[in-house]
Parts: sequence; structure tokens; C-alpha cells
Amino acid sequence: MTQQTPLSGSISMTAPTSTRTSTTTVTPTTATREAATAPPLATPAPLAVPAAPAPLAPASPPLAEPRPLGELRFWPRTFHDRLTAPLPGFKAMARFAREGSVRPGPEGLADIPRLPFDPGPLPRTDTRTVAVTWAGHASWVLRIGGLTVLTDPVWSRRILGTPARVTPVGVAWHALPAVDAVVISHNHYDHLDAPTLRRLPRETPVFVPAGLGGWFRRRRFTTVTELDWWEAAELSGVRFDFVPAHHWSKRTLTDTCHSLWGGWVLTDQDGQRVYFAGDTGYGHWFSRIGRRYPGIDLALLPIGAYDPRWWLSDVHCDPEEAVRAARDLGARRMAPMHWGTFVLSTEPVLEPLTRVRAAWDTAGLDREDLWDLPVGGSRVLDRAAAKRVVLHPTA
Repeated sequence: MTQQTPLSGSISMTAPTSTRTSTTTVTPTTATREAATAPPLATPAPLAVPAAPAPLAPASPPLAEPRPLGELRFWPRTFHDRLTAPLPGFKAMARFAREGSVRPGPEGLADIPRLPFDPGPLPRTDTRTVAVTWAGHASWVLRIGGLTVLTDPVWSRRILGTPARVTPVGVAWHALPAVDAVVISHNHYDHLDAPTLRRLPRETPVFVPAGLGGWFRRRRFTTVTELDWWEAAELSGVRFDFVPAHHWSKRTLTDTCHSLWGGWVLTDQDGQRVYFAGDTGYGHWFSRIGRRYPGIDLALLPIGAYDPRWWLSDVHCDPEEAVRAARDLGARRMAPMHWGTFVLSTEPVLEPLTRVRAAWDTAGLDREDLWDLPVGGSRVLDRAAAKRVVLHPTA
């Protein structure tokens, strides 16, 4: 049986603003309401001077007020009630041990030399530019609202229990601009990498799931903001919203689900909006995120580490599910991630890319809106194209 996950609500014992009862509407700005009836591929004529942005469609339900940065909060010991599927039991573990395959065979590894790797210089940006660069796995250099934000930064060659990465890091550490913030989706080793985080100045603001703040404070980070699902904080005009995911957390033998897991929606002052899914299976949260955060310009979605499905379907999307998730979100474009870096499961290493391209084509979506970047590749969001409205096919 599948457990139902609470829709919202802070479980902080400090009892500040609750997303369950908040009536404050935050209205970042981008596509107009009138544009909602425009043809999907219509692009407005370029203007010599950018027009003032118009409000987004209203969130449903209204967004919570941003919480203070670095707020010290208290959380329950476990978040097991947030699971959307039970964790594997004894029978599943026995089957996994019996079948014994966690990596592809030689034929599945043969395409490692063909994995796309094409690093280049980071694009130039300003306070009104959104740009992304894929460093590999779930690590992105996200430029939004004048900030440089790292997502789940893993610059290490190897993570615990996994062979060394099969493609190099797409962005050299010394080539990074000053890092203004870090967002973490959950505490698994391929998303929370202590050696990489040690490279950062300890005053770097970090945004983390509920229950994970202590890990950072023990490492002397001074501005650690923990959020529950549907909560937000704001940094230099950019809003950071923490949203649900179909996943779990564990870092040691004794801390299963002691911290939360999720994704992040970042919105700049012009209403440009990027969704970073972190690590997740497919499920009902995507359509709910899309309704609460309408007008997502770019969805960074995982497409790898999905085979065998009986073992991984609850926590990892396959490529077809990722495309379906992008449509549930109402996202204007999608950038695949979580593949081609670490060999975590049994599918052939190049299969996620070929399948996501086929699924995108089968769905009849514009090929230009699938940002299937090589490791090290970058794209800049076209502000004029960002005004194009995509309706929710599942609404």
C-alpha cells in the first residue's frame, strides 16, 4: 500500500508562519494572464526596451511568506510519515541480494566513451538572466537574479560505495564565480558530498531540507536555512521554495528518514522560474507543484538510475516518466540530469539519453525545449521565449 504524504504544513516547534494557513500571496512576475490563451509556440516581437513584467497566474494555494535566513528550528526525529511508498522490506532485500546485479554488464558499459562531455566557459549573465551549466549528475551551476547557485554540488571523483565517475566534472572548481548559495535536495552521498562542501567559504548561505541543518552547522556553516515542504526563504530578491519529492533519506545505519528530502523552485524578481527536482520517483507531487508554482520556465529532472524497475521505480524516474513529469509541471522546457556521471544501476549508460529523446518526440513536444546538455554544457534562457505559455496537459 502507498502511504499518502501530507500536502503541506510546517512541523517546526517554533510555530512561525504555516503554509497550511497562510493567506499571503507572493506574486513574482513573468507571463501575463492574457498570454494564457496564446498559441503554445507564439513568441512576442522583440522590444528595444524590455517591458515591465506582468504578474504570474496566482498560486494555488497561495505561497507562504519567506522565512528568516539561518533560523534555528526544531524538528521531529523522523519523517517516515512523508514517504509516498514503503521502503524495501525483507523480501525485497532478499530478492535484491539473490539477483545481485547493481551495475550494467560489459555491453552496457561499452558506450562510456560516447557519453557527451563538452565543457565550455560559463555564459555571461546579469541580474535578469537565467542560465544553467550541467557539472554532472545532479550538480548544476544555476545563474538567476544575479546569483550563482550550486545544486547538490558533487565535485569529487568518487562517492562512497560507487565506482569513480565515468565523465569528469563539467566545470572546474577554479572556473566558478563566487558561489552565492547552495541548495541540497537530500542527504544521500551522491547529492550531499562533504569533500566538495569543504571547499566553500563557511559563510556561504545553504538551503537544506528540514532536519539536515545540524550536519552543516557541525561543519561551521554560519547561514543554514532549513525548510519544510512548501516553505520558502529569500536571498537578494530570489525566492527559494522547498517542494516535495518521491524519495527518502539515509546517510548512516541509524538515521533513515531523520531528515527530509525534496526539490527546489527558484524564482527571480521578474518571475523567471527554475525547478530543480533533486532525486525523485514519479507521482502526484509534480502536478501539485505545477499548480502552486505556475509558469516554470525550466525543469531540471532526473532520468537515470532506474533499472531494475521493481527496485527503483518508487524513488527514481525513468526517462518516459521524467517527460511526463515535465508535462505535469507545466514546464516550458526540460533539462535531463542524474545520468552519465556515476554508474548507480543496471541500465546501459547511454540508454537514458536515447529514451528521453524518444519520449520527448513521442509526446509531440518541441525539440528545442529539451535541453539535453552534455556534461559541461550551458544554456541561457531566452527572455522572449520565456513568455510563451504552456498549459497543463494533465489539469
